[in-house]
Amino acid sequence: MYDVVAFGEVQLRLATQDFQRLEQATSLDVKIGGAELNAMVTLQRLGLNTSFVTRLPKNPLGRMVQNKAREHGVDTSHVLWSDEDRLGVYFLEFGALPRPSSILYDRAGSAISKIQPGMMDWDSVFSQAKAFHVTGITPALSPSCLEATEEALSKAHEKGLLVSFDLNYRAKLWSQEQAKTGLSPLMQYVDVLITTEEDTARVFQIEGKDWKEVARKLADTFGFKIVAITLRENITVWRNNWTAIVLADGKIYEDRTYEVEVVDRVGSGDAFAGGFLYGYLTGKGIEASLKYGNAGALLKHSCPGDLAWFTLDEVEKLIAGKGDLRISR
Repeated sequence: MYDVVAFGEVQLRLATQDFQRLEQATSLDVKIGGAELNAMVTLQRLGLNTSFVTRLPKNPLGRMVQNKAREHGVDTSHVLWSDEDRLGVYFLEFGALPRPSSILYDRAGSAISKIQPGMMDWDSVFSQAKAFHVTGITPALSPSCLEATEEALSKAHEKGLLVSFDLNYRAKLWSQEQAKTGLSPLMQYVDVLITTEEDTARVFQIEGKDWKEVARKLADTFGFKIVAITLRENITVWRNNWTAIVLADGKIYEDRTYEVEVVDRVGSGDAFAGGFLYGYLTGKGIEASLKYGNAGALLKHSCPGDLAWFTLDEVEKLIAGKGDLRISR
């Protein structure tokens, strides 16, 4: 039995070192990452049972992705394998004030982008699942990915799974108009929407006097049971303020604002999603789930790479305010 199943792309991540620009780099740090897998790794490390569905090339890079997922305990038994296609790649260039970090994609023609409706036996996958998680990145990869995502969401909804969707708008994949056209019909299947302060306006053109009003407008427009909005303030490239709000059953839940020193912010929103879903699926209530989400996001900022490298004990100590900046000896 899986607590959560996710569907999406994983890419090879090649990052510059020592703040070098890509054009001056002579070596690159190799990792893997993808929004949905990032969230499943968080959930698995917190103690839930997860499965990740994707399509990978049958070569060493595809096996690298599978091995890394399995290293964290994430099930990969439903992965589809391709004899001909490639793994997408993204290049990460770390910035410093006044130059922001930046990402260059090389993902056209990736194995997952060529998935077609009907390739995955969702009845089998979801027969053992309680919840399904996907993001707005996956349907942006290709028209067939959009169709396959709708197929998965429809089947998950039909089977009564809790459906979680992280909006995750990527301007380098499609325009705001394309995103609205593609994603709006999918929202009928979604129970939990996770989004950011920017993406709601970009994709749905929904704005308000504050983020509480935006959350209510989203729920009223699409009928979501839960809306979570993460809020980031970029003080500098490597120093941020972070918080989030959640709307559930007509009530707004808030947590305090945290200051974070950023080691690597990629994947922090996914760690929020994983932490929130962990709290919610284990029956801890909305207020506690928000705290689990924020704690996961905060700790992810301290971890190099896309994936979460923290424990439930560390999350709960942070929630309880028992963090200690002295060296642990």
